[in-house]
Amino acid sequence: MSETRCWLVERDYWDKNLVTLVYATPDGEYQHTQQRSTQMLRQKPTTAAVDVAEEDLESVPDEDRERYATEAARTAERHDPDDEV
Repeated sequence: MSETRCWLVERDYWDKNLVTLVYATPDGEYQHTQQRSTQMLRQKPTTAAVDVAEEDLESVPDEDRERYATEAARTAERHDPDDEV
């Protein structure tokens, strides 16, 4: 199983203590979305990057690709993959 490094590009807070994390490939073409409770975030902090199995990646809508590529590059420049963010 092949994995791809993805960088945190978006974090959204929702009602009921849910947080949606979006990680994207450096080119902004693919994403991996995780939803976590705030309690789970305390137990397993959010890192700057995750390695995602290729079959778990989804295509990014055209209108978000450039923004995700920019955010992925910014996160990669500022953080090591295992840094808590």
